[in-house]
Amino acid sequence: MQIKPQTVEAVLFFNDGGICKEMLYPEFEAMLDGVVSMMEFADQQMRVAYVLVNARLQIRAAVFFYLDFNEDGSADSGWNIPLRSLAERAGRGPDLGAGPIRLACRSQCPVSWHQMHLWDPDLTPGKNHFVMLRDRIKRNQLGLLVEEETSQAVPAERLQMVAEDTWYAPDAAKQVATRRAEQLEKEQRLKAAQLIKQQRLRIASLEQLREADIARLRDLAAQQQATLQNEVARLRGELLEQEQQTVKLRAQLAEQAEGFQKTREEMSQQLRAVEQNSRDEADAARARFSTEVQVQVAAAVAEYKEQVAIRDVELAYRNELDAQLQEDIEALQKQVGVLAEQTGDRMLERLSRLGVIFMAYHPGAGHLTIALQDMARYQENPLAYAAAKCAVSEEQYGKWVQHYQQPTCVASLSTGERCNMPLDKVDSPARFVIGESNCCARHRSQDRLRTGS
Repeated sequence: MQIKPQTVEAVLFFNDGGICKEMLYPEFEAMLDGVVSMMEFADQQMRVAYVLVNARLQIRAAVFFYLDFNEDGSADSGWNIPLRSLAERAGRGPDLGAGPIRLACRSQCPVSWHQMHLWDPDLTPGKNHFVMLRDRIKRNQLGLLVEEETSQAVPAERLQMVAEDTWYAPDAAKQVATRRAEQLEKEQRLKAAQLIKQQRLRIASLEQLREADIARLRDLAAQQQATLQNEVARLRGELLEQEQQTVKLRAQLAEQAEGFQKTREEMSQQLRAVEQNSRDEADAARARFSTEVQVQVAAAVAEYKEQVAIRDVELAYRNELDAQLQEDIEALQKQVGVLAEQTGDRMLERLSRLGVIFMAYHPGAGHLTIALQDMARYQENPLAYAAAKCAVSEEQYGKWVQHYQQPTCVASLSTGERCNMPLDKVDSPARFVIGESNCCARHRSQDRLRTGS
């Protein structure tokens, strides 16, 4: 796409409130070269739109991209996006007065490796970025030269007179009406196709956000499940070791019992040999030997029984602990869905260090970028946080939200019912006055009379 001499390149900067700055492309190049710095954008990532404007102040192409600024207000020296090339190769976008524009954004990028540096415009009524661009360019605050639309006169030699008998031909009138109807139908189809294009663009951006949130939650759940499985494997290994030690102790007890039995048999043989020499000595030796053996066996048996009992208790405790851990695992697996939706402070800090920006949308305040240190205050009272951003009280902001969602009179009638008279919507919380903006003229005058009396 060749840039015609009457086509002008402009760059517009967006913040939460809309367009905050505009400049011609040569000024933008000077800023990129470090000649000019923007202290109001210092240490921020700005949303920027590159547009091509014709001589009638109509937008013909738009590229929505990000631009980072350093702490001294200078633009990122590593930024390098071919804006003109993207505008030339972009797909069709909405009609902003001169036919469908060429549009390059995150969900419609002709060059895949530049997609991560682009952003999708907001199509919400009242916050539509395309409408903001169109209206700001129409204001012509950049001082662009405007081409006046002049009708060209037809030379007299090219004028021809039709035959008189065809002046009032009904067929010609029907053909003109038919062509007008076909032209109107074609325009309606083009408008419907453009509206469908805008809705598909918005749906694509929402789908990308949803898929990113699902992937993040799945990764978190997988990490937590892996941690739990490792803990269960460790406990099961310890339980297996305890069982193996118990088996070894029982085997040792059996071996020692067998050894005692062999010793007893040997001593019995010795006792019988002694009996042959002396029955009295043999009786005494037998009694003494039997007593000693019984004492030793009883002591050994008691000691090993005590050890076995201890091991049995430990084994039972391990079995009970294993059962309890299994129940905990099942409970934790049930809570994975809840944990996937609720992230702790550590996860917030980790996401913040990775460059994730926490944003929330509130009427009147727009998309708010919430700092990590403000997350607790925002979670405690989002309404108060949004009211502070709008520089109004929480009560005024809450009344304004009710008025913004349902712009009708809130005064009560004599029957006790609400008036519900339709009112003009006040778009800004700062311009909203309780008792004035949310009441119709009749109830507003009654409030003034009561106040005056």
